[in-house]
Amino acid sequence: MTARSTRRTTAAHSRLAAVGAIAVAGALLLTGCGDQTENGDSGGSDTQSAGGAPLADKLPQSIRDKGTIKVGSDIAYAPVEFKDDSGKTVGIDPDLADALGKQLGVKFEFENGTFDTLITGLRSKRYDIAMSAMTDTKDRQEGIDGDTGKKVGQGVDFVDYFTAGVSIYTKKGDDQGIKTWSDLCGKKLVVQRGTVSEDLAKAENEKCPAGKKISMQPFDNDQQAQTRLRAGGADAGSSDFPVAAYAVKTSGGGKDFELVGEQVEAAPYGIAVAKDNTQLRDALKAALDAVIANGEYKKIMDKWGVSEGAITEATVNGGK
Repeated sequence: MTARSTRRTTAAHSRLAAVGAIAVAGALLLTGCGDQTENGDSGGSDTQSAGGAPLADKLPQSIRDKGTIKVGSDIAYAPVEFKDDSGKTVGIDPDLADALGKQLGVKFEFENGTFDTLITGLRSKRYDIAMSAMTDTKDRQEGIDGDTGKKVGQGVDFVDYFTAGVSIYTKKGDDQGIKTWSDLCGKKLVVQRGTVSEDLAKAENEKCPAGKKISMQPFDNDQQAQTRLRAGGADAGSSDFPVAAYAVKTSGGGKDFELVGEQVEAAPYGIAVAKDNTQLRDALKAALDAVIANGEYKKIMDKWGVSEGAITEATVNGGK
């Protein structure tokens, strides 16, 4: 999923952040997300005792009663959320969900789905929240399709928890002179479908001269895009910075890819909540502020090497 002009876009999730060089925690390997089925991995926070959860009373009673928050997520976006060698869902988002769960006295259960269906799943109440490196944008807040400009739904509220931007990467030692988005004209680019990267490429394509358009190859997830580039089927790829940097660090032991140029389009990642669920939204904001204050948030950002994208307080609908 990527930062994912916009981030992951209408249904996209910007998965790019003004974060520094990413330090990979442990010997984690970039793995496939497995299935994108309805019954996804239930990774996330361990069940917490409400008696030890200082903010449990802020949750809607229906969620307190069931003891879980169902999370829609595209679990193929290392290091934000992905599956480790054992099949467990790990990453920045699951770790943060664990910390939020301790404050709220509930378990966050991650369910795997394709990125561009997460907001729809939220509207249909399949999920309580969507947490998937999703960029907070005005279009998403207002339910506007970024491609058509038409209203397609009620929109969602966001509790912003991170800042990220978009990067370009190429095969290592073969950047073909690509340093900026304009250098992609006449090139083949792989992206995750519905992301900010795809939006940026479409916007750039309109500026490219005739006969030198960008040949875009969108995929369901970032790992498929990386595989295509690795095999020589494209000239470059684009993802949110944390994802691109993680791929550069881990793929082929650091021998497959390299980052080129600077990050662009820095914007907030947000936890998406239905517009009519303001009590859950406000409970999540209070819990996020609490884990920022108690130091757990910083530990998570440091663990995954993304501290430069950290925030100092939770914000609701801070996206532009």
